[in-house]
Amino acid sequence: MKVSAVVVSHGHADELARSLPALGSQVDETLVIANLPRSVGDVPENVRVLENPRPQTFAANVNLGIAATTGEYVLVSNPDAIAEPDAVAALVEFADAHPRCGIAGPQMRWPDGTWQPSRRRFPTVRGTIVRRTPLRRIRSPYELQREHYGLDERPSEPVQADWMLGAFLLMRRTMLEEIDGWDAGFRHYCEDIDLCYRAAEAGWERWYVPDAVVTHAYAAVIDQRFLSRHTLWHARGMARFVRKHPERLLAL
Repeated sequence: MKVSAVVVSHGHADELARSLPALGSQVDETLVIANLPRSVGDVPENVRVLENPRPQTFAANVNLGIAATTGEYVLVSNPDAIAEPDAVAALVEFADAHPRCGIAGPQMRWPDGTWQPSRRRFPTVRGTIVRRTPLRRIRSPYELQREHYGLDERPSEPVQADWMLGAFLLMRRTMLEEIDGWDAGFRHYCEDIDLCYRAAEAGWERWYVPDAVVTHAYAAVIDQRFLSRHTLWHARGMARFVRKHPERLLAL
């Protein structure tokens, strides 16, 4: 089996109704993990559903999906990510041609069709402070940190990346086995950064493949409010990332 898709739903039945038909026709098997009751409505016949007895972290759910599937590649997709035709094929074709490509990510677009900055640099101390404190109200991070978001680069050919948003990633199973999958200790944020960082440490490449196009709604909740449970989850995620990779404190 070539590609197994894993979709984690945390009450996103409506989004699944739009994204699963586009995804299912492009992969060999699709597994939806229902992390809450009523997280899944009617699904296509070829889609399996795994009901969690209790909610788990996103990363823990992805690991469940990895263990419950058999594809050479594992594709993790958010419920609000809608793959354009042949998006998965473009990622697989590229990864097949590059044996050290452990993770491949698509070009992402907002629902209105505009480009979404999904390819990013690993976080620095200064950059994180600007993005996650009221300093962002003084001047937008999109202005101050164009390099972090890759705003001045919109490549039309595949390029390597530090990390990419975990909303839609094709991952080589042999890489996942080598680095022990996702870190389930992350509550909700930064697990995709950690995955890519550990992949890099193990010598695996991460590639942005713009021929693959995915529409992503991307709520970006923590960019809207400073004081919320999501802000706390993000802070905990960054703290865990730094505890695991203290050398990043030197990246000012």
